[in-house]
Amino acid sequence: MNTEIKGSEIKYKLAEAMKTCMKTTSVENITVKQIVAECGVSRQSFYRNFIDKYDLINWYFDRLLEQSFKEMGKGETIREGLIKKFTYIRQERLFFTAGFKGDEQNNLKEHDFFMIFEFYCALIREKTGQLPEYKIRKLLEMYCQSSVYMTVQWLMKGMKESEAELADLMIDAMPQPIMELYKEIGLL
Repeated sequence: MNTEIKGSEIKYKLAEAMKTCMKTTSVENITVKQIVAECGVSRQSFYRNFIDKYDLINWYFDRLLEQSFKEMGKGETIREGLIKKFTYIRQERLFFTAGFKGDEQNNLKEHDFFMIFEFYCALIREKTGQLPEYKIRKLLEMYCQSSVYMTVQWLMKGMKESEAELADLMIDAMPQPIMELYKEIGLL
């Protein structure tokens, strides 16, 4: 068996174990020992794949983010990608509720910010052939911070809006220069 596939299988197995542990224990109190006992792999296997439990949470989040945004810019709009992201978050609400509660080093909120900021910068570069100018980067930074905040609030307050409603709110909150750029390059 290909070791890359095997490594990926172990990572998903560890993520499922983490999700199971989150049903009864706060993230801060979950130990690596609990996670590996839950899924039947060694501590060595855990540390071969992840730095710590937060690295595991961030890795799993990255897989969901990749699934929701992989078609963005290739015919799919930002709105469609956001709806997919929020659908995954709703489906995995227990995991994300626990993950977004933490403010420790390597926390999911900070990781989400860096992931979406880098994703949007790379997408702009791909579409325009250059990195976003300073003003756009700064506006994008503020926008990404506020979108993480909006996502966490939506999740923690019971996800009252639909995924489409939240996506529309996020697009409405977008600074005008970013909105104009996204329209120009076909993302909105």
